Amino acid sequence: MFHTIKHAVFATTLLAIAAPAIADEVNIYSSRQPDLVQPLFDAFTSETGIKVNVSFLKKGMVEKLKAEGKRSPADLVMTTDISRLNGVVEAGVTQSVHSDTLAANIPAEFRDPDGQWFGLTSRARVIYASKARVKDGEVTTYEDLTDPKWKGRICIRSGTNAYNLALTSAVIAHHGQDGAKAWLEGVKANLARKPSGNDRAQIKAIFAGECDISIGNTYYMKQMLENPEQVAWADSVRIVFPTFVGGGTHVNLSGVALTKASSNKDSAIKLMEWLSSGAAQEIYAEANGEYPVKPGTNPSALVAGWGIFTADTKPLIEIAKLRPTSLKLTEQVNFDE
Repeated sequence: MFHTIKHAVFATTLLAIAAPAIADEVNIYSSRQPDLVQPLFDAFTSETGIKVNVSFLKKGMVEKLKAEGKRSPADLVMTTDISRLNGVVEAGVTQSVHSDTLAANIPAEFRDPDGQWFGLTSRARVIYASKARVKDGEVTTYEDLTDPKWKGRICIRSGTNAYNLALTSAVIAHHGQDGAKAWLEGVKANLARKPSGNDRAQIKAIFAGECDISIGNTYYMKQMLENPEQVAWADSVRIVFPTFVGGGTHVNLSGVALTKASSNKDSAIKLMEWLSSGAAQEIYAEANGEYPVKPGTNPSALVAGWGIFTADTKPLIEIAKLRPTSLKLTEQVNFDE
């Protein structure tokens, strides 16, 4: 049986490697915070009677799955960022899923062509701009971030962060390696300080007057508005949906994959299909401040209020495979120094 212990701040159910499979359950390794996904699992169990056991792994998911091999108790992995999803697949620890339900609910651009992973929510990588010091329409593209007028006015987290590497990968997809290197150099030249902290730390810096614009994921606005200490940060900025010249707004994913070692495959696929349903997508959107991937499913009223954007059409699988090149270029320009 599974043993419940305290893990970090959260009391979570860890998966015992030697535990035998139990009928009508699904075991998940997840890098998503418990409060973001637990409402979904509770609703699924209530509706189907299938128990969901979750082990929250902030780091080392791929390494753990590879070490466990066929003995792994995990049926599904859930994580964020397209390169992380692709990394799990490239590690050889997933298996393909062919489901008419998943194909109908999740557009082709949000799932692996071979059925190895499926997107569940999307998020845009946007510009947070100071309401007081940046005029409407003053910055509209990712390319604008290299304009010398922003010198000393941009804050950003580490260039080697997964979300920024994905953005740089998208720059490569649009402008090639030389163009992406020039873009990184241009953004670096405009930084107000060395990259540090998370996305919300950059918005705090805008509130404090240390910089005027930053790059971050959309859902951080929701998180700040729900934190009394951070509401003032959120109120000091507005969301701008930049586009690539000749393209759209860069988006990334949270997603799910079926493990090769799954011993509860039927129940696991049933959960995957349920997570792609309209009901689950609405729970996801409301709880996380992200965008549903199922066509016809609306984001929450808060998220809808941020505005409408057109997602970039560069295939996410292409973005994922450019990650090594993105990392190499980021290190070549010493972006974080």
